[in-house]
Amino acid sequence: MKIKHLKNIIIVSFGFLLLFTAYGGLQALQSSLNPEKGLGVASLSVVYGCLIMSSLFLPPIIIKKIGCKWTIVASMCCYVTYSIGNFKPNWYSLIITSAILGIGGGPLWASKCTYLTISGIKYAHQTGKEKMDVVNQYFGIFFLIYQSSGIWGNLISSLVLNQNQNKVHYPKHADHVEIRAVGMEVFLKLTLSEAPNNISYSYCGANNCPKATPELSNTTTPVSGVSDIMRYTLMGIYTGSGVIAVLLIVIFLDQIDLSEEQKREDENPTIWNSLLGTIKQLKDIRQCLLIPLTMFSGFQQGFLSSDYTKAYITCALGIHFVGYVMICYGATNSISSMASGKLSQYTGRISLFMLAAAVSISCIIALLLWSPNPDQLAVFFIFPALWSLSDAICQTLLNAFYGVLFDDHKEAAFANYRLWESLGFVISFAYSNYLCVSVKLYIVLSILLIGMILYLVVEYLEYRKHKIMALDTNAVNMTES
Repeated sequence: MKIKHLKNIIIVSFGFLLLFTAYGGLQALQSSLNPEKGLGVASLSVVYGCLIMSSLFLPPIIIKKIGCKWTIVASMCCYVTYSIGNFKPNWYSLIITSAILGIGGGPLWASKCTYLTISGIKYAHQTGKEKMDVVNQYFGIFFLIYQSSGIWGNLISSLVLNQNQNKVHYPKHADHVEIRAVGMEVFLKLTLSEAPNNISYSYCGANNCPKATPELSNTTTPVSGVSDIMRYTLMGIYTGSGVIAVLLIVIFLDQIDLSEEQKREDENPTIWNSLLGTIKQLKDIRQCLLIPLTMFSGFQQGFLSSDYTKAYITCALGIHFVGYVMICYGATNSISSMASGKLSQYTGRISLFMLAAAVSISCIIALLLWSPNPDQLAVFFIFPALWSLSDAICQTLLNAFYGVLFDDHKEAAFANYRLWESLGFVISFAYSNYLCVSVKLYIVLSILLIGMILYLVVEYLEYRKHKIMALDTNAVNMTES
């Protein structure tokens, strides 16, 4: 029985690994691959905007109608269309496929979380183990494998784009060509060894603001720096990875029995009932208190994938370094996810969440003070590594916390998780072209502080609830004796 449960967890994890090898790599490069009129970031805004709507309406009804397995399959197919849309990106193809992806995103994550949580709880009941510990371990295994997609997706993009980098022809009359992110525009630069020492990086990092360097506008033009052949190669690899992910789930994943879960809910769910179920979940004060911390996950990931890659890496090092730096993020995130799921049974959730908050706060303060420079190459890798530690703890333990805290309404709870995390993404991408990086960092810091305070309130409420239950149990036992 343990082998069967573990097999299904691994199949789900590797399916997501293959799928998000493609999507994660594309997300990190959108602002550079499709810079014309902000198409890349606009597509990401559409993705997470539609994901919010799908999280509100779709997960409970689709999961109940076709089960977790086939919900995952159908949703993965939606993700594959986004890679196809990037072959020939324009405002029609990319926005439409972004909307399709977003519609599939809500059911995908809700069905995955439901599958892992039910599997963990069933195994805990069969073995007599604490269900929170088993669920934490299952989510730890999942995020260990899934988060490594950041390694493979970015490694693929780096290898492909490095071939493209070698074929770029630079203007003969120019002493050097810089790569500089200005708003949504990306400018090409020579490799570090060829760049002169007098290049100014004053507009990189926290000082990066929209249209902060108008003097560049007369001498440079925004380009993606990616040839059609390299784009087709990259999109072909990503599309193939997504198709293999779908086939893996279809062939090897077992359908999980939801009969007990369905008895707790409406036997004939409708879209309206699904919406009401998601909204009714907000009547639970614990759900409302967890909203800021859930949104922080979206803000943090949105800042890293859009602003850090653009204002720090691309601005100072070049577009071809984005993949290499983000590989560091993916590798650390993968290891930290497994470790946090395992350590939580010894240290408890609170201490790990506090560690995550301390790391994030330290990174934010350091990013506000640091002036990026190519001579400090190692620092560009250190920040994603540290931030991935925080992200791994938050995602692994917060997903597991949702599953156990809202055991009676898992679909609605996980729909809320994706809704509020996606809202964090949407807001982060929406103000990307209008605010300076320093302001964005202060916003992320504020959301984190508020989220942690309210999370501790939830922990206190749970502690008080269990203490009262323990007192009542003792009183009953004393009366019977």
